[in-house]
Amino acid sequence: MTLNALLFDVDGTLADTERDGHRPAFNRAFAEAGLDWHWDIALYGQLLAVTGGKERMKHYIDQFRPDYRKPADFDDMVANLHKAKTRHYADLAARGGIPMRPGVKRLLTEARAAGLRLAIATTTTPENVTVLLEHSLGPGTQDWFEVIAAGDIVPAKKPAPDIYFYAMEKMGVSPAECLAFEDSENGIRASLGAGLKTLVTVNDYTLDHDFTGAAVVLSDLGEPDAPCRRLAGPDLGRPFVDMAYLRALHAG
Repeated sequence: MTLNALLFDVDGTLADTERDGHRPAFNRAFAEAGLDWHWDIALYGQLLAVTGGKERMKHYIDQFRPDYRKPADFDDMVANLHKAKTRHYADLAARGGIPMRPGVKRLLTEARAAGLRLAIATTTTPENVTVLLEHSLGPGTQDWFEVIAAGDIVPAKKPAPDIYFYAMEKMGVSPAECLAFEDSENGIRASLGAGLKTLVTVNDYTLDHDFTGAAVVLSDLGEPDAPCRRLAGPDLGRPFVDMAYLRALHAG
């Protein structure tokens, strides 16, 4: 089967958004609401075991703050905090504070030139995706993606495979003609659950995750002057990920 489509996770895959974007945005929302909640880098790494911002806040209270007395309108409060966090994240991204990971823009440009179809499959909100693409990848780049499957568009978030099934259904493609790009254990459980061959690029938060089943695990996508490191999977004889690399990986 020919490689026709690339499906990308966002947070940690396209950019290091978790540590430098979402985490400080959560903290700003908490401070703005007068809460004494604060997520440092290490704690946030633990919280990332739960996908979805609203779900993450509830998990934090349940597991780390037994002293906190939930108000009667706790669910509404969490929803409002999440809206405030999204606003702060957009502000950070709009200032160009969240750069793309190595090789991302180059590979997307090459894939488009080669006629491959692109899609996003993520648990983050559509607003977060749009602001990141527009300000960190460049104006108009959200239009590079045929489908942006994001947020609550499906009820079950990663590690459930639903978001990938949704994206493929919208595109009218089968798993056999796609490659997925992920960075975390929850992410690869979702992509593999959807039958997708998956390329993993790790980050500081996911170095010790279980990537069993990945087609290859790399430090990043690499650049011609800054090769990526192969952590697991076949040596395809190329120092960075380009179209030739993707076709060889897909065919392997």
